[in-house]
Amino acid sequence: MQVKGVYTAMVTPFDESGEVDFDVLGELLDRQLAAGVAGVVPMGTTGESPTMFNAEHDAVIRYTVEKVAGRAQVWAGTGSNNTQQAIRTTGEAQEAGADGALVVTPYYNKPSQAGLYRYFRDIAESTDLPLIVYNIKGRTAVNVETETLAEIAKIPNVVAVKEASGDIGQMADVIDRICRRGDEPFWVVSGDDALTLPLMSIGGHGVISVVSNLVPERMVALVEAASAGDFATAREIHYELLPLFKASFIETNPVPIKAAMNLCGLDVGGVRSPLAPLTAANQERLESIIRGLGLTG
Repeated sequence: MQVKGVYTAMVTPFDESGEVDFDVLGELLDRQLAAGVAGVVPMGTTGESPTMFNAEHDAVIRYTVEKVAGRAQVWAGTGSNNTQQAIRTTGEAQEAGADGALVVTPYYNKPSQAGLYRYFRDIAESTDLPLIVYNIKGRTAVNVETETLAEIAKIPNVVAVKEASGDIGQMADVIDRICRRGDEPFWVVSGDDALTLPLMSIGGHGVISVVSNLVPERMVALVEAASAGDFATAREIHYELLPLFKASFIETNPVPIKAAMNLCGLDVGGVRSPLAPLTAANQERLESIIRGLGLTG
């Protein structure tokens, strides 16, 4: 399975009581499909997966698969700092009919590189689903080194990496070592909207995007232009959206993107504790950026 294009890291909308609002989720998914995204990713970081009970987590994935109904890929977020929990959740995603699983590196445990390999091997051996390795040292305290990823990539159903290390040099090494010189196809997508264009310019394949929750058409246009080698158009869109890229991380994701969506008339509700709403100063800053982009609802 190819992993190319824009994959939206879906927010999880909550109603006034803090429960998952499946009606709004359905509307958000319809909007993504209409924009032509390659896929959606429920229950990743942006979906507040660490705050979800197992039953909620499974229900969101099941609903997403049913709603999308084969019109785009569904990559379910299933990683954990507990390998057996990740195996359980990946199994549920496979049973629900997901196309694949996005598996974050274990957080808090700080495993060695050997431990990382063991974790991904154990999950891969438990499922028939293709897996994307999610490397995000800023949240997990451990980087998947290129040598380690090269070994993980030899596991038959590990097909891609979501690179959110912020290190474009490391990403280039991964593309050179695993994509260009590896024996099997392997896909590298950005986990940072602002690095989508730089990554694609050196051979990357797309993005698992936060801001595409709000501007899916623009992110699709950016990635399609870069894929076609039209870097002039891709740069124009990149700089148009750069204030939004930056604003999406003025506080911990997904706090800013949910605030932005609410400002634009997409009623996704608040965030669950231990996250908190934007500070008043950052809310004002975000409102100014949204107005500047002409995105107000």
